[in-house]
Order: sequence, then C-alpha cells, then structure tokens
Amino acid sequence: MNQFSKFLCICLGIASSISMASVASAQSDRLYDTSGKNISGTVAQTSSKGVQIKRGSNTETFLAADIEKILYEGDPGALTQAREFAIDGQYEQAIEELKKVDPKTIKRKIIAADYAYYNALCNGKLALAGRQPKDAAAKMVIGFIGEYRDSWHLFDAAKLLGDLALALGNYSEATKYYKYMEQAASPDTKIESVYLQAMVAVRQDQNDAAIAMFDKIIDLSAQTPQTLRTKDLSKAGKAVALAQSGKADAGLKLVNELIDDLNPSDIEMGARIYNAQGACFEVAGDDEGSVLAYLHTHLMFSGQPDAHAEALLRLVELWPQLGKPERAAEARQELQQRYPGAL
Repeated sequence: MNQFSKFLCICLGIASSISMASVASAQSDRLYDTSGKNISGTVAQTSSKGVQIKRGSNTETFLAADIEKILYEGDPGALTQAREFAIDGQYEQAIEELKKVDPKTIKRKIIAADYAYYNALCNGKLALAGRQPKDAAAKMVIGFIGEYRDSWHLFDAAKLLGDLALALGNYSEATKYYKYMEQAASPDTKIESVYLQAMVAVRQDQNDAAIAMFDKIIDLSAQTPQTLRTKDLSKAGKAVALAQSGKADAGLKLVNELIDDLNPSDIEMGARIYNAQGACFEVAGDDEGSVLAYLHTHLMFSGQPDAHAEALLRLVELWPQLGKPERAAEARQELQQRYPGAL
C-alpha cells in the first residue's frame, strides 16, 4: 500500500481544507439518523463533516457520525437495495446489486458518491474477511476519496483504509489513516481514532504507549452510547497490552469485568474480549484457559473476521500443547480456507 500513501495524503489534505460543498438540487431526500429518526427534505450541502438538509425555509445540520443512511430521490432501485444489504453486513449480496447499476445513468453527484462508496466499502470488508485482494480493495477506497472528497462517508473510508493497512501489516500507514479521523466534527469519531491508534500500538508491542492511549479513553467522563462502547473496547485492548507487558493478572481482572456485562449480540465486543482473555491466560501459562477463551471467539463471534482469524491462529499453536494435534489441524484448515495468507 506504500504506493497509495502519497496520493491519499493529498486527497485527505484537500478534504480537510475544503468548505461545505453545495449540492444544487430541488429533490426530496430522506435522511435516517442513528437514533432511528428520519427527516425528509433536500440535501443542500455535504462535506466530510456532515450534511445539511433543507426543509422549506429551515436548514438542519447532521454530523456524519450521526447518519445511518440517506435515501436520495433518483436512487437507482438496485443501489437502494445494495445500500440496505451493505448496512446489514451482507456485502456479497450488495455487490451483486451494485453490478446492476449503470453509473452513467446516475444524474446526481451525491448519488454517484454513494454508489462509489458502497462499492469500496463492500469490497474492502470482503478483503478484510479474506475473500478479496486487500491491495485492490485499498485502490477502490482511495479512488472514492480522490473523486468524492466532500462526501460525508470520508471518515468511514479513512477507517476502512486503516483497517486494510493494519491487515497488511503496514502499521505506520494504518496509524496515519486512523489519526486522520481526529479531524472529524463528531467527538465519538475523535475518540474512536485514539482507540484505533492504540490498537496499532498493541500490534507492535508498544504497550506503554497503547496503555496511555487506552487510559485516556477509559478516564473520559463522556457517556454517549458510542463512547461507552469505545471505553469497553479500550479496556479489552488494555488487557492485551497488560498481558504483553507481563501483567496477566491485571489484564484478566479487566477482562472478567467486561465478560460480566457482555451483550452476546455485540460480535466485535465479544471477539475482542475473549481474545484478550486468551492472551492473558497464555501469558499466565494457562493453556487450557487460553484455548477455551479462543474457542469462544471461534464458535460464538466468528463474524468479526480479524479477531476470528487471530483466534484460529492461536488455536493452531495451542492445541498441540494440550495433546490434540488433530484439533490444531482442523483450526489450520479453517484458517487457510477462510483467511488465505493468514499463516
């Protein structure tokens, strides 16, 4: 991904300096926010920071982080369906719908931006799940940023690039993309940026730096649902950093508190917590406990690809130590099938 770095910096630099871009339209659009409300009006302006909706003589501004989706008048039917599939995490189905759209027939730039974004998002997510080439997916995301740098999807695209860079082991680039998210208007996005940078530090065994960033989040007084969730994810990340620092007991204490309050429907949270527990048990020399923790991720939270791949990789190493090489072979086979190149 190094060949993308210079171009991306230029794109992001331009995006951060532009003012709200006008979208001349007399259309009727519908914005759905993350609280479940929906607002009808005309998308009057967009930028990386958010969207303005005009309703008669009134104009209302929405931060990008507070928007779930926007349905635009003039949306191709297949794009409308693809958007729903993508939001629901059904990326392959979304791509099949997007293939039905002829981009030359799209009349509004904001619709073209959505079409390009969801193409990039779905291919990027599939790449992270080991089903698409990561370099090719990164090119798609960079192409979206270069063409639609005033899109309200920009910070989500930057996060996706960071995820792809991290998956490729390009830690400096991952940190750069995640750090760019600090320019968002939403406090929740700024906090998420710090968390993601801390996770890169964990991957590099820069544990003191990671713990300092995690503590910065954990000590926040903010109580929004997203910030509370990021605080819990930070506790799981801190547990791993503590374990890697040789402080398994302190890490396990954090993890056990999180398990007590875990919502089993939160796939990412469950995967992060049980992988953190597995890492703590490994450092403590409890191979059986570690295997049980990673099995939780494997059996219950496999919908989080990066954490699932990590759990399988650890099971490949740990099963033989419990005298079960055949289980290690099974884990290896699934790892190779689902996440090619992970080994």
